[in-house]
Formats: sequence, structure tokens, C-alpha cells
Amino acid sequence: RRFLAMAEEQLSAALDLMRRLPPKNLKDNLSSTIALVPDLVEDLLSSVDQPLEVMTCPDTSKEFLLCDYNRDGDSYRSPWSNKYSPPLDDGVQPSAELRQLEMAANETFDKYREQYYEGGVSSCYFWDNPGGFACCVVIKKTSPKKAHVASEDDDPRSATVSQGTWDSIHVAEVAVKEGEQRAKYKLTTTVMLSMDTTCELHGHSSDLSGNLTRALERDKGYSASDPTSHIANLGEMIEEMEGRMLDAIKEVYFGKTREVIAQARTGVDDKKVMQQSLMAEMARRRG
Repeated sequence: RRFLAMAEEQLSAALDLMRRLPPKNLKDNLSSTIALVPDLVEDLLSSVDQPLEVMTCPDTSKEFLLCDYNRDGDSYRSPWSNKYSPPLDDGVQPSAELRQLEMAANETFDKYREQYYEGGVSSCYFWDNPGGFACCVVIKKTSPKKAHVASEDDDPRSATVSQGTWDSIHVAEVAVKEGEQRAKYKLTTTVMLSMDTTCELHGHSSDLSGNLTRALERDKGYSASDPTSHIANLGEMIEEMEGRMLDAIKEVYFGKTREVIAQARTGVDDKKVMQQSLMAEMARRRG
């Protein structure tokens, strides 16, 4: 009992630490934490949402995202070929019926990603669950690093984003009520955002990163003859959730940052500057 209590205390402390550290360095911080408490490696990997990584499917040459939901040991399953890389003979796979739904979801959300993100990578993973099924929809968009071209007269506050990454992880549980042709959808969404702004001319740089998690539940009807109706229902919820998360991030991170900067700076009233300029001009003309 003492050992279990200590393990739970260590896991709680590790998760609390992960929440407080910058998501940008989460992978390195997680590796360091696992090195300190190797007995918690599986619990930490399954509990901590990490920034998504991209891999190319050896069979289809298509990119897909790596996460805990397509991982089995050290191998990752491609949603395009349904094969693990590195190869794994006894890897977990969805049932044949669910695999068809997974393939349709990947095609659907690939179009969703292109329309809303204009680039990036998306992947969908499905697995069987008692009373229904569960799935994970992950989307990653990275803005390539670019230099900020500025002149000496530019205001450092006008510096643009030099590099940015958006990772969204949507995990859904679907409980099917076959007799009523209705299903209960439980969606949990985590968004990780990281942005760098750099203006080398003025020695100005900033790093804004954070993550946000929200949950949403809906009871919706579906067509028993068309299982892809589940994808339409999930798509509506994911679209709604991403809109909410984007608004929340704007308010929490950008709004708070502007508030802190406004309080830290000793601003000069614009009207007073204009009055002083007019008085100086009048004095110059009189002279």
C-alpha cells in the first residue's frame, strides 16, 4: 500500500509539473521526468498529451501523425496502410467494420484540414470500445520559420510570428443506442499552441505557448444503414469545439498578454502628444 501511495503521489506531482512547463519543451521535459521515475513511463505516456510528430507511411508515402492512440510499444500504425512502422506482427488493430469507418474518417478530415488550415497533416484512429467505439482525430499545422525583415524605424511591437505550431487532439467516445438509432458522443479536445516572434534588429523576441483542454457531450441521431453518419456528427462537434478553443485562446493568451504589456508600459497620451506638437508648430511659425 505504501508503494502504491508513493507511486500515485509521484504520478500526481509529475502531471502537475507537466502542466506548468512550456508545451514547446514538453517532449524534452517528459523524457527527463521519465528518466527520474522510469516505473511511471506507461502512465506518463498515456496521460500526457505530447506535441504531435509526423511520419511518412512506407507503403503509401503519405504523412501521418504519431500519438499514443496509434502506438503499440515502439511502433506506430499508419491510418493509410493499417500497418505498423517499425513492423509489428501482433499490433492492435480495429475490427474490419471499424477500419472501413476509419478510412472514411481520414478522407473526410483530410478535406476538413485542407479547407480550415490550408496545409498541415491530419490523422484519424479508431478502436473498438464496449457499447460502441472510440476514436482520435489529430491535426497539426506548422508555420515554417521565417526571418522578420525590419528597418530601423519599425516599431518592435509590429514584429510578426516567425514560427508557430498548432496541435489539436480530439478524443471521442461513442456509446451507440441501437434500438433508438441514437448515440451519445463524448468529446475531449486538447489544443497546444506555440509561437515565436523575433525582431533581430531591435533584439526583440518572445515565446508564447500554452495548452487548453475542454470537453463536450452531445446526444445525436445516426443512420444504422450509413455508419458514416457518425463521422458527420463528430465533424460538427469538432468544428464547434475548435471554434470555441480558438476564441478561448485569443481571450486567455493574447488578451492577457496585451493586458500585462499595457500595465507594464508607461504609455503617453496620444492627445497630449498632438497638443504638444501643435504648440511647437505654432511657436515655430510665430518665431
